[in-house]
Amino acid sequence: MAGNANAKIKLLVLADIFKRYSDDDHVLNSADIIDYLEENGISAERKSLYSDIAILREYGMDIISATTPKKGFFLGSRDFELAEVRLLSDAVQAADFITPAKTRSLLSKIGGFASIHQEKKLKDQLYIDARPKCTNEEIYYSIDALDTAIKNEKKVNLQYAKRVLGDKYTARRECKSFFVSPYALIWSNDHYYLICNNSKYNNLMHLRIDRIHSVEISDEKVRPFKEVCEYKTAFNSADYVSKVFNMFTGNTDVVELECKGDILEQILDRFGEHVHLMKGEHENTFKVRFTAAVTDGLVSYIMQFGDAVTVMFPDVLREMVITKANSIIGNYNHLKNN
Repeated sequence: MAGNANAKIKLLVLADIFKRYSDDDHVLNSADIIDYLEENGISAERKSLYSDIAILREYGMDIISATTPKKGFFLGSRDFELAEVRLLSDAVQAADFITPAKTRSLLSKIGGFASIHQEKKLKDQLYIDARPKCTNEEIYYSIDALDTAIKNEKKVNLQYAKRVLGDKYTARRECKSFFVSPYALIWSNDHYYLICNNSKYNNLMHLRIDRIHSVEISDEKVRPFKEVCEYKTAFNSADYVSKVFNMFTGNTDVVELECKGDILEQILDRFGEHVHLMKGEHENTFKVRFTAAVTDGLVSYIMQFGDAVTVMFPDVLREMVITKANSIIGNYNHLKNN
């Protein structure tokens, strides 16, 4: 029995050796493999390796025989290709709601999908910028608790921290307690949000996950989301994000914009390749029509393009843009008058 157990462990360790120590540029010969096995307390003979490799191949591992740069074996394909590992690593680094400690932990785990040689190359090439990272170490627990509450359709109690201007113009944290019905977790604008309802109001509420603390799942059933939004049978997160700008909530309406031709790329980036485009009223312009929440978030999105975008309808949105533009002009007129 002990011999059979050792043989099984040997196969598992051998599989790990191929995953971590071999790749297209790093071929392992029999002597290399035997050395790695011995480092793990497993003795092996050269003859037995070939039958072991045959079993791993039968299991589905893509172990390839090589003749250059030296004769031996390497793992040809993995669960994640190097480019996919790089994408995951970049996404983790870019996510500011993940704390520095969790970032390092996740990058280490993601790197485990590649060989040690590929992982080192990946680390050498990763660009770690100085962007601020979340310091809320509870975030994993919050996400897990909120996900459980959403699946079980239960309300949650939570603490929500927000930075406000304190004495001597320093930032301080102010915490509030909320009892909400959670509906969805959404990643948007480089932040992670909880979409929920505060029972005091008949609308949806957005809370940043990195500002949430002390989540407690209650026994109380959530308020049906159909009472506070347009969705009736299922909360459509993708559709919801497409209609919300800068995560401001509000009533939706059909919006039409006339845009100058040189911002076509930005419009398609936001609305997708299949958005309906129409001929504009002026030369080298086009119109785009979509449904969106008419909010200050949409106003900010429009104003970033300056005179390259004109609101055709609804009238209320056009007036909001005009009001905001006049307010900005007023700020500068005030400086000019001084």
